[in-house]
Amino acid sequence: MKRVIIVGASSGIGKCLAEKYAYLKNKVGITGRRCELLNRLKLDQPNIVTACFDITESTSLRHLELLKEQIGGLDLLIISAGGGEVNEKYEWEKEDRMVQLNVNAFLEIAHWAFSLFMKQGHGQLAVISSIAANRGNSISPAYSAAKAFQTVYLEGLAIRAHKSLKPVYITTIEPGFVATKKHNGKVFWMVPVEKAAKQIIQAIENKKTKVYISKRWGLVAWFLKRIPYNMYRRL
Repeated sequence: MKRVIIVGASSGIGKCLAEKYAYLKNKVGITGRRCELLNRLKLDQPNIVTACFDITESTSLRHLELLKEQIGGLDLLIISAGGGEVNEKYEWEKEDRMVQLNVNAFLEIAHWAFSLFMKQGHGQLAVISSIAANRGNSISPAYSAAKAFQTVYLEGLAIRAHKSLKPVYITTIEPGFVATKKHNGKVFWMVPVEKAAKQIIQAIENKKTKVYISKRWGLVAWFLKRIPYNMYRRL
């Protein structure tokens, strides 16, 4: 049995992960902005504890501390919150929103969790980044840059944890297209939410440092990192 907090579990991958961890009799705390969806999930899984708040708010860590107390501690924190947004018109509000959510809020929560795990001497931080972290994107530049920040930052934490010799683990998850409401049409290599959640849990249990969801997206990442800029900009 683990004590698990999932940040961003009102829908999509986060919701599916919460259901699976609760079904396995873990103590699960979940967060999200949509209170009605969190409460609905709690009705289905009575052993789930909820906290409704926006992670970009200044009080987010207080909510997480309370949630940690309610489930009796923390062994695993999963950050599933963090949205992508197409910004073809290059509007400042959208760019700023992506940074506030995927950089500032992420950084505050990751720092809180990692510091806690290092102090108590064990724990695991898993973060759902994105395949978009591998290259710039003309229609969502801030999102790609923010996800790149997450991936590189987490690599730094993984190295720091390794040097400490403590059983503290970092798992970076880079999904491609997952069949959530955000991707409700036909796109390249769409992964069902259920399959994505199963692979994420497997990666966490195996204490993987980095994983692509599904595995074939690792080929895309390999290609993106190696294609010259003059070719990439034409795609």
